Amino acid sequence: MAHKMPHAPPAKTGGKPTKADLTQTPIEHLDLEKVTNLADLLDGYAKISFQARTLGQCAQILERMMLDPKATVFFGGAGALVPGGLRKVLRDLVEFGLVDVMVTTGAIAYHDFYEAHGHRHYRSSPDADDIVLREHFLDRVYDTLADESLFRECDAEIATMADNLEPGAYSSRQILAMMGERAAKDPNSLVGACYRRGIPYFVPALNDSSIGIALTRHHRDRARAKKPMVHIDAIKDNYEIAQVKLKSPRSGVFYVGGGTPKNYISQVEVIQEVLGYEENPHWYAVQITTDVPQWGGLSGCTFEESQSWGKFQKEAKMAQSLVEATIGLPLLVGYLLQKGVHKKRTAKKFTWKGDDLVKLA
Repeated sequence: MAHKMPHAPPAKTGGKPTKADLTQTPIEHLDLEKVTNLADLLDGYAKISFQARTLGQCAQILERMMLDPKATVFFGGAGALVPGGLRKVLRDLVEFGLVDVMVTTGAIAYHDFYEAHGHRHYRSSPDADDIVLREHFLDRVYDTLADESLFRECDAEIATMADNLEPGAYSSRQILAMMGERAAKDPNSLVGACYRRGIPYFVPALNDSSIGIALTRHHRDRARAKKPMVHIDAIKDNYEIAQVKLKSPRSGVFYVGGGTPKNYISQVEVIQEVLGYEENPHWYAVQITTDVPQWGGLSGCTFEESQSWGKFQKEAKMAQSLVEATIGLPLLVGYLLQKGVHKKRTAKKFTWKGDDLVKLA
C-alpha cells in the first residue's frame, strides 16, 4: 500500500536518481538482543522491510501527530474490536489523552456498553456449530461469542433511556454521552472514559447497530401511542464534528479499519469548504487495515487518493500498514505509552452548548 516514508532517500532533482541516490539508506536488521520493549521493537520495524516497516512508520507518525500541540487527533474505528479483545486498548487511547475525538461503528460502542454491565465475550471456535449456538442464543463473531439474551437486556435499557428523554432531535454524540454516563463506573469502558474525560464520541451510522435496534423499539412504541419521540439527527452530527475541525488549527486522523468512520472523519474537511471556510486539510494520517486499494473501496484506499479530494495536505505526514487490528493496535498504543507520549500531551477540552461547540482549548 502506498505511503509517505519519513526516512525515504532523497531523489535527485532535475533528472533520474542515480544509483548512489537510491542506495543511501541500508536496511538495519532487527536485533532482538537490543529490543527491551514495544517502543524498541516498533522503532526497529521502521528500519526493516514490508509491513513491519509500514507499522513502524505508523508508530512514528502517530507520535509526531500527538505531540503537535496545535493538532486535534480524530480516531476512527471499525470492525469487531471489542469482541476481539481490544476494549481496554481503545479505552487507553481516551484515558491517557492520546485522542481528542472518537468515531466508531455502533457495534464497537454497543459491545463496550454490554461489557460495562458486567457481561462478557467468550472464546469459541470458527468451526463452532452455529445452529447449536442459535439454540442457546449465542452470537458468534468468528471465534468469539456474545450472549444475545443479555444483548436484549441492554437493548431494553437503551430504549428506556430514550423513553425518558425530552422528545426531539439528538446527535449521536449526545446519545453516546448518555450511554457513557451509565457506563462510567466501569474503569475499562470506552464510552465511559469518553464521558468522564469529555471526549466527543460520534457514531455516524448509529442505526446500523444494536443501539439503532433499541431506538427502533422506542420509535415503534411512541408511534403506536401517537406520542412525540426521540430521533437521531445525522446532519446534526455533521454540524457538530465540523465545528471541531473548524476550531482546530491542525488535525490528524488515526484509522483502525475503514468503513463509515474513516470517510466520516476524512470528509469533514470537505464540509468546511462547502460551508465556505478556508481550506485546511488534515495534516497527519495513519491507518492499519486488512483492506487493499485495488478493489476501489474506501476502506482500502490510500491517503494519496484522498488528497485528490482535498482531504489531506500536500505535505501531510501519512502512513498505512496492512495489518490486522488485534495485532497492530496494541503494538501502536503500547509504543505511544512506552514513549511517554501521554505524559507530554495535553488533551483538548470541549465546551458544548446544545449542538454548538462554544470552546475548544
